[in-house]
Amino acid sequence: MKLRSIEHGTLYPPDTQQLADDNGGLLEVALDIPDVSTGLFDERLGSLDAPYRSGVWRYRELMPDFPDDAIVSKPEGNTNLYHEARLDDLAGVEVWFKHEGENPTGSFKDRGMTVGVSHARWIGASVVACASTGNTSASVASYAASAGLPSVVFVPEGKISAAKLAQTIAYGARIIQVRGDFDAAMAMVRSAADRYGLYLLNSLNPFRLEGQKSIFLEALQQRRWQAPDWVVLPGGNLGNVSALGKALREALHAGLIVEMPKVAVVQAAGSAPFAAAFERGFDGLEPVSAQTVASAIQIGAPVNYAKAWRVIRETEGLVLAVADSELLDAKAEIDRAGIGCEPASAAGLAGIRRLVNEGVIDAGERVLTILTGNLMKDSDTVIDYHLADPPQALSNRPVVIDSSLDALDEAMSDVL
Repeated sequence: MKLRSIEHGTLYPPDTQQLADDNGGLLEVALDIPDVSTGLFDERLGSLDAPYRSGVWRYRELMPDFPDDAIVSKPEGNTNLYHEARLDDLAGVEVWFKHEGENPTGSFKDRGMTVGVSHARWIGASVVACASTGNTSASVASYAASAGLPSVVFVPEGKISAAKLAQTIAYGARIIQVRGDFDAAMAMVRSAADRYGLYLLNSLNPFRLEGQKSIFLEALQQRRWQAPDWVVLPGGNLGNVSALGKALREALHAGLIVEMPKVAVVQAAGSAPFAAAFERGFDGLEPVSAQTVASAIQIGAPVNYAKAWRVIRETEGLVLAVADSELLDAKAEIDRAGIGCEPASAAGLAGIRRLVNEGVIDAGERVLTILTGNLMKDSDTVIDYHLADPPQALSNRPVVIDSSLDALDEAMSDVL
């Protein structure tokens, strides 16, 4: 196991807090991928033993090689893969929803955090830190508490949901609210990491992305090792698409898949620097002032751009942006199916509908999308949507009645 520069291939030792190559470029974890069988991973399903009961460490041969006593696990993963005919009808194609909101702190971040915090413990880090729009801060605070490490999180003041802030408060992190957006918080935490020697747990940390690889590996296993034709996922800081690309390369090398599915990244229109770069032929990233109701992907300068665009190129994929209204309607459909998700998660379904309507995804293809966070991560947006005036497409307003059977009959008339 080594750290490797994605730009020039230079190798670095893995037992340090180094997060960039000598030129400031991104690093990845270089693993020696052994021959593995699907049977090995299937035998571990339902295990009660650590670390294999985790939906990350079940795939230990494809993860960084830490000793057992360094691993911090809750356990995470083992999230459901949903397939609902009514959502197929809505999308116009067969869609499978991998629900990462079922992780311990309610988002996919826990998969990355078990590896990131385990690395921090392995190398003897003293304090861990992150910048966050909410999900990362909750996960860092929780896993740091489990590891017995102090944590510091930097969040944009007034731009984080109350539920996510409450989680972070409850788990005991030191919370620094920065006047500005996520990108301002990110700049602050990077400065703080240099100034105080903090161990940084944002997705520019290559060990974070190692854990997030397991989202695809577990979905593949749940599909009995049959790869989808497309993977469509939300894009913010672009850590998940970068992790997905690494999972695809390594799964292909290990013989778990025979070809890569195409990858589509969906951004909110008000926060879409990656989509704009795709339209320009990936001539470079131009940061934007991000504005979207989907706070989890409200990021104007994604740190993983250099990894993410390569994934799109090597899978012959694409990037698109959807309006907040499309995203919120898609979220309401997912919620109405009894699955539920936070707003950013629904970007996947909104993007799939667009791509099917435009003939990019064929009706006979199989599509995997990732629901990145739990419905209760942002309950305020649910209320705002359903109580909006004028009503939204799928508004479900509570009905207030007098205490009489006649009033009840009227309220129940369209239900019975």
